[in-house]
Amino acid sequence: MEKKIRQLRQELKAHNHKYYIENAPEISDAQFDRLLAELAELEAAHPQFDDPNSPTHRVGSDLSNAFETVKHRLPMLSLANTYSIGEVGEFVRRVEGEVGEVEYVCELKFDGTAISLRYSRGELVRAVTRGDGVQGDDVTENVKTIHAVPLRLAGEGFPAKGGWPAEFEIRGEIIMPFAAFERLNTERMDAGEMPFANPRNAAAGSLKLQDSRVVARRGLDNFMYGLAGENLPFATHWESLEAARGWGFQVSNLMRRCYSLEEIEAYVAEIDELRRGLPYATDGMVIKVNSLSVQKRLGATAKSPRWAVAYKFAAESALTRLLSVEFSVGRTGAVTPVANLEPVVLAGTVVKRASMHNADQIALLDVRVGDAVWVEKGGEIIPKITGVELSERPAESKPIEFPTVCPACGAELVRYEGEARHFCPNQNHCPPQITGRIAHFVSRKAMDIEGLGEETIGLLYAQGLLDDVADLYSLQIDDIAPLPRLGEKSAENIVEGVRASVEVPFARVLYALGIRFVGETTAKYLAAHFRGLDALAAAGEEELAQVEEVGAKIAVSIREYFENTENQGIIERLKEAGVQFEAAERVLVSDVLAGKNIVISGSFEGHSRDELKEMIELNGGKNQSAVAANTDYLLAGKKIGPAKLAKARKLGVPIIGEEEFITIVTKKDKIPTQGTLF
Repeated sequence: MEKKIRQLRQELKAHNHKYYIENAPEISDAQFDRLLAELAELEAAHPQFDDPNSPTHRVGSDLSNAFETVKHRLPMLSLANTYSIGEVGEFVRRVEGEVGEVEYVCELKFDGTAISLRYSRGELVRAVTRGDGVQGDDVTENVKTIHAVPLRLAGEGFPAKGGWPAEFEIRGEIIMPFAAFERLNTERMDAGEMPFANPRNAAAGSLKLQDSRVVARRGLDNFMYGLAGENLPFATHWESLEAARGWGFQVSNLMRRCYSLEEIEAYVAEIDELRRGLPYATDGMVIKVNSLSVQKRLGATAKSPRWAVAYKFAAESALTRLLSVEFSVGRTGAVTPVANLEPVVLAGTVVKRASMHNADQIALLDVRVGDAVWVEKGGEIIPKITGVELSERPAESKPIEFPTVCPACGAELVRYEGEARHFCPNQNHCPPQITGRIAHFVSRKAMDIEGLGEETIGLLYAQGLLDDVADLYSLQIDDIAPLPRLGEKSAENIVEGVRASVEVPFARVLYALGIRFVGETTAKYLAAHFRGLDALAAAGEEELAQVEEVGAKIAVSIREYFENTENQGIIERLKEAGVQFEAAERVLVSDVLAGKNIVISGSFEGHSRDELKEMIELNGGKNQSAVAANTDYLLAGKKIGPAKLAKARKLGVPIIGEEEFITIVTKKDKIPTQGTLF
């Protein structure tokens, strides 16, 4: 039995890591809770094997080494989950058996990542993730980019009526609305990256990014759902949230006070219907005792408060038949299995296709053609197969064999280290990769050439008029006009659009090239850093990795792109066509920082980080994202990243402050060889 307990603990810890650290859960919440309940039952039956570090005693952790770890003033516990109204009834009977009849507050359970905000004298001073419930990661700078989070509270402090306490914490959820999630996944797929599985993972991943400017573009939102602190000037939870709404916090207007189990049941049923039209993901309801004094009497276990419970909605799922599997090839060469299904209504829409992700997922589910399969949406945007109804499996069924060669061109597939997907390496001679790259090149955010949809590109490719993106600049009206569904006017529009595209700025051209992992934002950073394609093509991996948003993986991809002789030929032909491969000339204010590599860290009183970076470049310097051996100075503000500070000290990099820096660039003094701030 001890072996079984150890095995369950290891399994649950692994799933916790996948959920909180990697933001890539492999099992559903319900499956996790069943494993946890099984472990708790075994530990209760065999107390001699108890372990204080067991998952049953701890909240799952999202701690990361990249952020400062901060201890919560009050523990940030997780909620006990229920999956049936009957279990909610048990909660109500237990509470009322201990303290008598009480009032409850029912709230939406947002499907995001938990956050605790600390305010001092009305100002946000710290934002910390839940972490392990005792301590979490300081993500203050990232949270400040979320417009729904007030940096300074409205109204007055206590004892003014409804006033905010001098010191308090408020807990809530960081979420990513569906619209922002779809936009982000489109950008990731355009850059050849794996899309996020759901808005929850996207929100959690975004909150842990190192660059708050990138976080600001992710479109995060938040709702607050509870104050934490000693001697709060409120009698009830409802009253505290209504006050918080007045201070400027976003509090859901879908809360309701309920006075009996019947009212709770009715409200849960109402929200279960309503939630399908909400612009963000919810996965249940939270039922809380309203009275703060009664909450205190009921107390908490080591893991969960005894005055609240979460009711999880059943995921949107349906049983249908798997008819066939297609293996499609994208412009990056990634081979994706897509399930063709018997049409089934799911969450109000007819579903005919579902993602199967990769070979590992197919093997894990052991799904086969002809199987009756469960298709689920839940918080997902794209339907996915989550299970097989084995009792209905045809006797003659066989496991699905993932192809070993490209279904489009026959090249042998490869699987790169650290990748879950298989790729076709034949990038310049694989038809869907070629047409996919051309479609990306002409897209609105790239070269913005109208009249060239996927169907037209496919037709031009089939006619031998397009074999790569450079061929666009050789198209003639007489070649296009005779083709089916086109004609003289369409041909003129296409050729004119191609001619006009030579005015598209360098950053968008760089994005249009479709270098793997180089999305729209990364292309902008590369263009700003290197100013031209020749400099970029000549850069080594170490230099590339110093650019904002360019890590080792992206640096390797860029080098591989420019070392490919066929890509070199395409670029030469694009140059001959007049495509912009140089950024507009920047006029320098001075050369006082010429040849200096400067890293910025922390927050500043008089200038934003973007303004300081602009000053560095206008005075001849170069911005670096990380402290390295070739860093000349660290420009340090408040709450400087401890890792950058430690590395600067270790390498002997001079550290200067904002005032010192402004004096240098305004008076054109020589930059000092020793900083005076630290």
